[in-house]
Amino acid sequence: MSVDSGFPALVLNADFRPLSYFPLSLWSWQEAVKAVVSDRVNVVSEYDREIRSPSWSMRLPSVISLKEYVPAARRPAFTRFNVFLRDRFTCQYCGEPFATHDLTFDHVIPRALGGRTNWMNVVAACSPCNLKKGHKLLAQAGMKLLHWPIEPSNFQLQENGRAFPPNFLHQSWNDFLYWDAELDQF
Repeated sequence: MSVDSGFPALVLNADFRPLSYFPLSLWSWQEAVKAVVSDRVNVVSEYDREIRSPSWSMRLPSVISLKEYVPAARRPAFTRFNVFLRDRFTCQYCGEPFATHDLTFDHVIPRALGGRTNWMNVVAACSPCNLKKGHKLLAQAGMKLLHWPIEPSNFQLQENGRAFPPNFLHQSWNDFLYWDAELDQF
């Protein structure tokens, strides 16, 4: 793996929790080095890989923590992706998990019947279930919801995001991503 294509740094808030689990808060090695040089972060862990200039060298950071705490937004943004994350990328009608690009969202009370586009009326749905329900109410379509939609907290979205680890997880990140996992006993 070349230095240009790899070696991302896990970014922790000042409380040593990831800024985000999904997507995982990662910075490129270049961004991490700039933050270290500008004294905005603490280096918590490093890769074995080193970068050099004629006058200095440093190991690439694998985990960094912000020096100043960044508070989370009070309420999560109402976005298509956050609806899918709230619903754990699962169709709320058939219960099957799907990739993001295979999901749609559905209005529980159809817009044609006065339903609003908000947290309390929108759920993740696969295309076949969305087409089956159409512009009908659940009873008219003969369908049921797995979970009624709610407005999630940022904490709930983060917890849901923890269930979907990215393709690449460096060993040095484990203590910060799975801090409530059961510890090994000796």
